[in-house]
Amino acid sequence: MKTTLRKIARPLLAPLEAGSEPYHYKPLSRKILLFFGTAFTFLGLLAAWLIPEGADPGYYFPVVVFILAGLYGLIVGALGEDRAVARIWGNK
Repeated sequence: MKTTLRKIARPLLAPLEAGSEPYHYKPLSRKILLFFGTAFTFLGLLAAWLIPEGADPGYYFPVVVFILAGLYGLIVGALGEDRAVARIWGNK
């Protein structure tokens, strides 16, 4: 199952996993990334739920940004290799 999901998410993961330079990975970094991905996704969904009916479409911009950032963090945290997680945090 994870292999199939990695193939689907390949366009997102490939740039982060490319390269052969050394990197510094801490297991806690993955947990923090998963936590913040969950938090951002939850906040985006909560904001979408709180937007009043008939509101200006501009209210949805932060919702989309938060949800996309959260999902990106969840995908990299759950499916990415150690190099991808280290690159997200800028650890070299």
